[in-house]
Amino acid sequence: MEYEVVHTDDVPMTDLSAVDEIPPDLRIRALDDFFDTDALNLKLWYFEPGEEIQYHAHAEQEELYYVLEGEFSLKLGRSGEETYVDAGPGTFWIAKPEVGHGHRNVGDEEGVVLAIGAPAVEDPGLDPHGLDDGD
Repeated sequence: MEYEVVHTDDVPMTDLSAVDEIPPDLRIRALDDFFDTDALNLKLWYFEPGEEIQYHAHAEQEELYYVLEGEFSLKLGRSGEETYVDAGPGTFWIAKPEVGHGHRNVGDEEGVVLAIGAPAVEDPGLDPHGLDDGD
């Protein structure tokens, strides 16, 4: 089929705390598994108050984020040049390859973030403090 339509509630929720190899212990809806995407990774991430994705970077993947619900504090930028930004519903941010990024739910309610990554490669998080400055 050349197209698919789905409601969020029809995409299974995965509790990552049951998967030892994948930190952090959050819940996701893996839209890319449901749609079987070829060119991008596509996830909905669910954050309870205080939960976070720690500051990290990727070697190849560019990631675009969009806050659907909740209030977040973002940590963005190369090692030694990090900036903190507040982000609420309607906020986008992007992280290019080898640029550090992380975010924490600082609100009192559940937060939901849509994450789109391309290319769709296995690209585990790297420590941004161990990367060259890109020059």
